[in-house]
Amino acid sequence: QVTLVESGGGSVQAGGSLTLSCAASGRTNCMAWFRQAPGKEREGVAIISMGSTYTGYSYFAKGRFTISKDNAKNTLYLQMNSLKPEDTAMYYCAADYRVCTVVARNYYGMDYWGKGTLVTISS
Repeated sequence: QVTLVESGGGSVQAGGSLTLSCAASGRTNCMAWFRQAPGKEREGVAIISMGSTYTGYSYFAKGRFTISKDNAKNTLYLQMNSLKPEDTAMYYCAADYRVCTVVARNYYGMDYWGKGTLVTISS
């Protein structure tokens, strides 16, 4: 069992930056960020393997967001730059003991999820 706690959300103006953190109670092989905007379905943002050798980004995150992790601290990060109003959403951290190449077949089936941190971008 792994507990995930997100932090770092907040309100910023368009063009600004935020760094989200996700503290995990244990080490897993694959971690990811998802988001869910009001009235929309949850969507994947970025994914990373335990050794950070495998990363993947959704089209809207490429070039603006960077996923990273500190294994010594069991903490996952999401650096978000050039934020847009459409980035407004609840951001969730997820983790799985399976390797990312297996998880990638169904991102939404990851085993452990945090409760989310709210990001609000104003124009």
